[in-house]
Amino acid sequence: MRAVLCQGWGGPSSLSIMEIPPPSPGPGQVRLQVAAAGLNFADTLMIAGKYQEKPVFPFSPGLEVAGTVLECGSGVAGFAPGQRVMAVLDHGGFAEQVLARAEDVFPIPESMDFATAASFPIAYGTSHIALWERANLKAGETLLVHGAAGGVGLTAVEIGKALGATVIATANGRDRLEIPAAHGADHLIDTKTEDIRERVRALTGERGADVVYDPVGGEVFDKSLRSVAWGARLLAIGFASGTTPQIPANLLLVKNCSVIGLYWGSYRRHAPELVAESFAQLFAWFQDGKLKPLVSRSFPLEQVSEALQTLVDRRATGKMVLTLAPG
Repeated sequence: MRAVLCQGWGGPSSLSIMEIPPPSPGPGQVRLQVAAAGLNFADTLMIAGKYQEKPVFPFSPGLEVAGTVLECGSGVAGFAPGQRVMAVLDHGGFAEQVLARAEDVFPIPESMDFATAASFPIAYGTSHIALWERANLKAGETLLVHGAAGGVGLTAVEIGKALGATVIATANGRDRLEIPAAHGADHLIDTKTEDIRERVRALTGERGADVVYDPVGGEVFDKSLRSVAWGARLLAIGFASGTTPQIPANLLLVKNCSVIGLYWGSYRRHAPELVAESFAQLFAWFQDGKLKPLVSRSFPLEQVSEALQTLVDRRATGKMVLTLAPG
């Protein structure tokens, strides 16, 4: 079978596609035929050696896939060959076949195609756990979402609306703001031309945002901290800007606010039952039409380097996927 391999730390152009033997499932594992694999900024960090987890060489990147069940290892129940599923992985998704822990495999709705399913688990899972479980976002509160045209930011817009919040979306350019506007954002801020603090305070009657969802970091985080209401919760989701903010504790005291970190992948180990509950709600919202995943581009496996470079250059909107077919 074909697989994308990382054989040394580097950028997208350092990856190669090679033929390797197909895997065999061990106890508690499910072998999947991959139809599509989601592309994430974390993949670019992993191949560069900058991710919190560093696999042993050679390895295939890829954290989320969708396809069909081929075979189950011993001790696995509830899955059958041919079943349509999505799965979350530690790595290895950019391959025609993968192994996944049974608890990381989820049957998908009949109305969900494979490209959508491959783009779904990390972005929607991250935003739902962040807003619902970590920030306890309530109906009627104001949610400020940064990077709202990107993969995770756009899902936060939709989930914020599903939870009953008023959503303020930011993006770099009016053209990119058209995307969160089409997905339900109530107010828009162009970070290229507008001041975040001034606009948030104007939109909230000087009160500020109750919850901030920030996958960008850097200067955006600093401005957010000065744009929040008393008792606000700021979610640190990632640092796509390349700069990790240094948090001035005195501002936390003045606003009685909280900064909450979220690494969604750790929930798979520490609270798998919460992940399953989260996906059940997300699938229900999808079937009700409240979630409309945006897969902006699909790339064949051979174009994996180009696809990941698009993420590095921050030119992506919504989610992008690799499409695979048996070799």
